[in-house]
Amino acid sequence: MKLSHSIAALAVCAPAAAVAQEATPPANDVVVTGRGLETPAEATVAVVEIDRERILSEASHRLETLLADAAGLQQFRRADSRSAHPTAQGLSLRGIGGNASSRALLILDGVPQADPFGGWVAFPAYATERLGRIRVTRGGGSGFWGSGALAGTVELESATPDQLSPLTGSIAYGSRDSVEANGSATLVRGSGFATVSGAYARGDGFVPTVAEDRGPADRAAPYEQASGAIRAGVAIAPETEVQVNVSAFTDRRERGTAFTDNSSEGADASVRLVGRGRWGWSALGYVQTRAFASSFASVDATRTTATQSLDQYNVPATGIGARFEVAPPVGKGISLRLGGDVRALEGRTQERYTFVAGSPTRRRETGGRTQTLGLFADGSAQLGDLTLSLGGRVDWWRIEDGHLDERALTGGAALTDTRFADRDGSEATGRAGISWQASDAIALRAAAYRGWRLPTLNELYRPFRVGPDATAANPDLAPEQLTGAEGGVTLTPLPGMQLSGTFFWNRLEDAIANVTEGRGPGNFPGVGFVSAAGVYRVRRNLDAIESKGFELDASYRPGPVGARVSWSHTDPRVEASGSAAALDGLRPAQTPRDLVSATVDWRQGGWGAALTLRHAARQFEDDANAEALAPATTVDAFFAAPIRAGFSLELRGENLLNERVETGISGADVVERASPRTLWVGLRYRG
Repeated sequence: MKLSHSIAALAVCAPAAAVAQEATPPANDVVVTGRGLETPAEATVAVVEIDRERILSEASHRLETLLADAAGLQQFRRADSRSAHPTAQGLSLRGIGGNASSRALLILDGVPQADPFGGWVAFPAYATERLGRIRVTRGGGSGFWGSGALAGTVELESATPDQLSPLTGSIAYGSRDSVEANGSATLVRGSGFATVSGAYARGDGFVPTVAEDRGPADRAAPYEQASGAIRAGVAIAPETEVQVNVSAFTDRRERGTAFTDNSSEGADASVRLVGRGRWGWSALGYVQTRAFASSFASVDATRTTATQSLDQYNVPATGIGARFEVAPPVGKGISLRLGGDVRALEGRTQERYTFVAGSPTRRRETGGRTQTLGLFADGSAQLGDLTLSLGGRVDWWRIEDGHLDERALTGGAALTDTRFADRDGSEATGRAGISWQASDAIALRAAAYRGWRLPTLNELYRPFRVGPDATAANPDLAPEQLTGAEGGVTLTPLPGMQLSGTFFWNRLEDAIANVTEGRGPGNFPGVGFVSAAGVYRVRRNLDAIESKGFELDASYRPGPVGARVSWSHTDPRVEASGSAAALDGLRPAQTPRDLVSATVDWRQGGWGAALTLRHAARQFEDDANAEALAPATTVDAFFAAPIRAGFSLELRGENLLNERVETGISGADVVERASPRTLWVGLRYRG
């Protein structure tokens, strides 16, 4: 709670700090950007960029919702971070399926952001007002950003000093007694800058269970979240700057019944040195700490009573990493990046289980460690109208110290005392591409790639429950490998207009999925008792998931009014044998064929407005394709009007048509939904 109170105070008080900003540094000063080395031009790959103006006009002020502007980029479930369980918020692209873990690599200022233990994303940690630019690269094989980019890479960049005002603050009040507050203070002096920011959000929440399935046990799901960050950059030599980032967050949610509260806390710190001379170079070191806890409930058939079924009271994790790269001068029109990175992760889950008469009778501790070490090279060459790119990396990985200890709370000998065998291996991955500028208005491109992902500690060791359903971990999971190819065209027929189309094929081998292996009632390995309403699943490596489809993106901004549209269509299929043979030919769980996002906006002076439509096609809740979640179309709106002296009025609306967005179906056929209509009125200050 102390962390929560400190961050909340930072969110409210940061704008009140007395700071000043020099609009233009003296000519003899070094301009410090706070960014790393410039990403090489990627004419051979499909990239969607989201600028700061669009970031600030997103109606929800939530990063996970904003990322839907790049159609095909999705979370495992449709709910946002106010009501979803944190472990259901992994990122994926191009219909290759997903679970709690991300199959797309998310980075912030060069630092991997996936949870060290579970691979999910702690979205409440990212106040969108701190971000200056988002780049979504579809397709795997990212060389210089690290391993884990199976389906693509999402680059978050903090706002640069020229994008920030000396003082900003906002407060908004919304439906269901919701409150949001944000604030930041920025100081720019000579060849350096510093910024401090905070964000706070809370709400009484809505009832996740749909009306026709509710019972007395169902109730609203409140949330309270806060985050804070301090960031600084200073030139330590004419062509060298040092950047320091420190951030923390806290997140409290409930899932809509008794015994479903969960909490997450974390803190990150990083230091990066960037040299921008003839030889560009960058050295980065970082540390991440996380603490997660979650309680799970079993609800009776009439939804009258909820009883505790699992108490994961402590899931601590740490991540430590470093990265070094150099960009040597190799000639005009040629770029080259060479380097290496290392990441070490450690975590465990401590839980109480086998509840009798409302009290746990057993305790379980399980966890382990993983390490990866990689070397990479990535280059591109512009040869007239042709651009060639080639990159590759080699990673060495190790899984060690895996253990499972189960004991009765009354004492005595261990019920289970298992030490899993240490494992190690290596993976070679890469990407090759070509682009041809056929004319001023037409560019053709093609690429092929291979990526990989190590199972997370969560997948290897942590069981979990969703309502009456239970899923067991699997310490023997193998790494996932993806092979893919794509081809596309980019058209620029008019100034300010861009049209892009991409066809792709991806094959994910050894795909990790939650495979149905039984139904309750009964006791099952790794999870204990499952009721008659529940389903028992185990994490398994499937033979493969093959996905093919296309993406269409269009944007046009001839002036103050602009529009952007993104559509992703996929046709993914599972290849399975053995105990998972029943899944062969089916679609991966939680994977819609079509995702669409369209936004029309207007920006002029301090005025602004945006209207966003999003559509998600039908998708299956489960691996067996037995339960389907209905398609959903939502409409969001944003409006800002200047009042006086830096103040502006903001009106926002989420899901204006109050569409029922189904997010899950439990084994008892109980349907959950995402946020209903939510309206906001707020005041913003930029000084």
